[in-house]
Amino acid sequence: MADLSSPAVARRAWTIFGIGCVGFVLSMFYRLSVTVISPDLARDLHLNAMQLGSLSAAFFYAFAITQIPLGLALDTIGARAVMTILSVVGILGAVIFALAQTAGQAVWGRILLGIGMSCNLMGLLVLMAAWFPAERFATLLGLFVGIGSLGGLLAASPLALLAGRLGWRGSFLAIALINAINTLVFFLVVRNRPDGEAGPKIATFAPLQGLWQVIKFPSYWWISLGTFFRYGCLTALQGLWAGPYLVNVQGLSILEAGHVLLVMSVGYVIGLPIFGRLSDHLLRSRKWVIQPAFFGMAAAFLFLVFWPQGVHPLGIYLLFFALGLLAAPGQIMYSHIKELVPPEVMGTATTGINLFTMLGPAFIMQAMGLVVTGGPSALHSPEAFQPAWLLCVGGLILAGLLYLLVPESGLFKREGGKGNP
Repeated sequence: MADLSSPAVARRAWTIFGIGCVGFVLSMFYRLSVTVISPDLARDLHLNAMQLGSLSAAFFYAFAITQIPLGLALDTIGARAVMTILSVVGILGAVIFALAQTAGQAVWGRILLGIGMSCNLMGLLVLMAAWFPAERFATLLGLFVGIGSLGGLLAASPLALLAGRLGWRGSFLAIALINAINTLVFFLVVRNRPDGEAGPKIATFAPLQGLWQVIKFPSYWWISLGTFFRYGCLTALQGLWAGPYLVNVQGLSILEAGHVLLVMSVGYVIGLPIFGRLSDHLLRSRKWVIQPAFFGMAAAFLFLVFWPQGVHPLGIYLLFFALGLLAAPGQIMYSHIKELVPPEVMGTATTGINLFTMLGPAFIMQAMGLVVTGGPSALHSPEAFQPAWLLCVGGLILAGLLYLLVPESGLFKREGGKGNP
């Protein structure tokens, strides 16, 4: 890792971190950008509701499928080259999307965007591991994801305002230009590791052997299941089912429901650096920051199961803030797996975890749709949503129990910390 006592090394390390933050903001923006421009997309590309859904989902499926080969590439080629190449793919996707004249062309643009943005988190994890001390990793990760979450906010009202001036096509071309500038700066500034420092022993085995080394490690699966339910339940609530529940059951207006979701996002963003510092410095633990949060989230969803109609708005705000806050420790799972596997398979392990992070929302959204009765506009009683909330309660409790089997990070030299596969 880099010696940050050297001013030159510290400047480059923090510059790499800043450039990576911009890239992750762009990734989060692209991920959530279809919603606010969907009326214009439907009109200009003649899309029905099913096609709009497929257009949005194309990004996530392409992103998820890319994770395993991405991890192998990070471990063998290095983050600088992989992230530069994929960013160019993402820029091409943004341009194709902006110029699309048919639904098929727009879907291809979204697929290329998903592939192109698939390394903006994982690649930075690899770079951070090379440029920053390990004991600061979780804190920096929380800060990084918190900054990146601003991309979701930019994909809402700011995008609507920009589209009002430039149109949705002009807006995406403008964002593609910003993306291109950031990619060029990234290529010119970033290095895989500080000068004079040897990298992980990437030549000790073939990439597929490294993949096998990860998937035969039981803790990889327990951590993957944890991130699957943690992010899946959070996103299924925030991205789909919270709106109908808050409007139809609790009687909030659409604007008031938006305020509740904003508070939920604030809880998540605030929690990222807080739990990162708690893990790195105060408790000096990965496991005992992550594991209790599963039961905390399950308890919050259990509140939703038993809440009647007409709950006081303050209670709603507090509960949704708590849901966002309690989801934040999940980011530390990336630190946890990184510290349990050998350095030469770190990229494979972290991208493997991210595969389940991205699959969770898609599967849990669909599962919730199967257990509730009727469409979102027809759900007007608390009982109609109870099966969906109970699904999350059960999944989160299962994830919490299985996380007890994961050893503590060896970084903190606790009993059971030697968890290398």
